[in-house]
Amino acid sequence: MEDLSIIILFLFVLFLLLGSGVWVGLALMGVAWVGMELFTARPVGDVMLTTIWSASSSWTLTALPLFIWMGEILFRTRLSEDMFRGLAPWLARLPGGLVHTNIVGCTVFAAVSGSSAATLTTVGKMSIPELRKRGYPENMIIGTLAGAATLGLMIPPSLTLIVYGVTINESISKLFFAGVMPGIFLAGMFMTYVAIISRVSPSWNPNQEAPMSFAQKIANSRFLLPVMLLISVVIGSMYLGFATATEAAAFGVIGGLILAASQGSLSWKTFVESLMGATRTSAMIALILAGAAFLSLAMGFTGLPRGLADLIAQMELTRFELLMVLLVFYIVLGMFLDGISSVVLTMAVVEPMIRQAGIDLIWFGIFIVVVVEMAQITPPIGFNLFVLQAMTDHEMGFIARAAFPMFLIMVFMVFVLIWFPELATWLPDNIRSRPGG
Repeated sequence: MEDLSIIILFLFVLFLLLGSGVWVGLALMGVAWVGMELFTARPVGDVMLTTIWSASSSWTLTALPLFIWMGEILFRTRLSEDMFRGLAPWLARLPGGLVHTNIVGCTVFAAVSGSSAATLTTVGKMSIPELRKRGYPENMIIGTLAGAATLGLMIPPSLTLIVYGVTINESISKLFFAGVMPGIFLAGMFMTYVAIISRVSPSWNPNQEAPMSFAQKIANSRFLLPVMLLISVVIGSMYLGFATATEAAAFGVIGGLILAASQGSLSWKTFVESLMGATRTSAMIALILAGAAFLSLAMGFTGLPRGLADLIAQMELTRFELLMVLLVFYIVLGMFLDGISSVVLTMAVVEPMIRQAGIDLIWFGIFIVVVVEMAQITPPIGFNLFVLQAMTDHEMGFIARAAFPMFLIMVFMVFVLIWFPELATWLPDNIRSRPGG
């Protein structure tokens, strides 16, 4: 009963601060401050400064701003246009046609971005005008883009996986490899859905593409070479054990700058814009992580995480039942918070539960990323929905309805992970990576 009272108090303070417009990171610090003042006799200011410094001085965390900067650099290149020209000839003849460029384009760009918003904006700017011009159904254009852009949270270099790994002190490289096969499998599920709808929907009647010879397709594929080379350098350096996640991120930044320069899109202006964009995003995430670290410490002093873990243990839930509870919990939480905030806010409570249940922490990282992916396309705070609204001028209701089938596919993906955990664990269990990654 005492634990319940503390939870209610923390939630009341948190939503009071968030509702008043306070930044998420500062709101977390505010909740932690109240908890420390009420439940401990320690000097709150000293504890806060020490905790924030410790949370901000992690070497592993340096991968985060570097991957963000790489994505910002590529966002300002002609990468998206070149990707469409390279992908379109190969995908036009598949059932569903060029709508697949949304999914494959997001999958490819996710592997060099790490950000759902950057993936959505870059691929959306490329594909929406082209698909509209060819007469594809608007709800499929919007829905597949909203769903496939969330792959930026799973396919390495995923910012959410970096944050999760830092929060629970797990290998970033192993988490990255754990996300590869589920990310590709989820993209395949999206493509299967598009293929089925294209066969059964009476409104599916796009303009047919002019046939291209095999030689012409190969010639157009040269536009994919730069991005595929960059993916190979970033992911391959980690897979072969040559680099940690942080070192691979540095390779990615250098490769992104070379790619931008070779395309003629690297100027002093774009360089500064990319650097400032990465700085703003990194500072926001760092503030959230610092606030979450302070809140985790404050909650530890109250004994709340251990108390809740013991309570769950007394309920004698099976692993499956615990995962279902967490699935519903994160879907509801994701309606009000972004994915990174959801992860760092809850790990202090959830981590003891999953350790006690014997759930693999690498596998759980992929589970939680799939669930917080759903938060990107669920009202009222689905970030991808807001980005799409700004790009297309559609009503929020239309965008949410178009994205709903993708939400259901991601729910099914959760059960696939539960039934076949090797989908996430096989690759990290069979690689060699450098320590510190």
